[in-house]
Amino acid sequence: MDFKKILRKITRIFIPLALGIVLLWYLYRNQDIGEMILVMRQNVNYNIIFFSLIFGLAANVVRGLRWSMLIDSLGKRVSRHNAIYAVLGNYAINMALPRVGEIWRCGAVAKYEKITFTKLLGTLFVDRIMDTLMVGLLTLCLCIFNIHFFKTFFSENPPLFIKAVWITATSWWTYIVLVLIVAAVWYVFAKLKYLSVVQRVAEIFRNIWDGIKSLWKIEHKMRFGIQTLMIWGGYFLYFYITFFAFDFTRDLGVRIALIAFAMSSIGVAVPVQGGIGVWHFMVISTLVAFGVNKTDAGAFALVVFTIQSVWVVLVGFFGIVALAIRNKDENEIKKSSND
Repeated sequence: MDFKKILRKITRIFIPLALGIVLLWYLYRNQDIGEMILVMRQNVNYNIIFFSLIFGLAANVVRGLRWSMLIDSLGKRVSRHNAIYAVLGNYAINMALPRVGEIWRCGAVAKYEKITFTKLLGTLFVDRIMDTLMVGLLTLCLCIFNIHFFKTFFSENPPLFIKAVWITATSWWTYIVLVLIVAAVWYVFAKLKYLSVVQRVAEIFRNIWDGIKSLWKIEHKMRFGIQTLMIWGGYFLYFYITFFAFDFTRDLGVRIALIAFAMSSIGVAVPVQGGIGVWHFMVISTLVAFGVNKTDAGAFALVVFTIQSVWVVLVGFFGIVALAIRNKDENEIKKSSND
């Protein structure tokens, strides 16, 4: 049993990482590494990149504040510090185990704030839905005004998942399976609701739905909207400011930066550590499409991704440690006051 658990953990870590590394190798296999190193040594203003890191941190702090608003709507005011530290730790854990950070985030806050885990999971769904909407709206707006680029990009680089979705959507077996699944779910919850396991599952879904409904219960919806814009504005500056650290991207302008940012955001959505490989592919392909040579584009992606990833891990480690220390101190204070 222990061996199986270890094997599952290794699989979760190394299979996505291996896929990312293979894609990295594919992207850089024909690059002139010596020339790329020369670019990284002589043609990069690292102070500008380090300055950009502030905006990534600020965006995640605001994300923590926004998440705490969703949790408050469940009927319990959550510590802002706990929400922020959990969000920071979330991204560090995702660098090792893709998408596990979100589960850890909910588990940590549930533990320290005494809130139902499944309700927190519902608020997390809202958090991620807002991300999807923002990336979707940004990409849609950019597609409208830059239709030629997106049409060319996706025709030359058709993503495998889009092919898979198209094949699935056009297969009549898909609809048969969906009907069977819906019928099976209806039968279980309608006819077997007296079973304890069905009741527990139904309770879990109710709690998740309560968390999802938290968006409608928020007292300050305007603040929620402003914070959402601040988060994505911070992420964009986190990315765009790095353009000024390189001679070959400094004059590309906001429009091209927005396109590259949207493409990189799509890359991060892929369940690979930090979007490694996929992020590089999206950014390199976009920069090359707008006239940057492959070596320079490769150097840009490698430098920016590496520095930002190290930053995410360092800040996330701080968040994990700070979360544990803060709540340990609070528990000791409560214990001493009760004594």
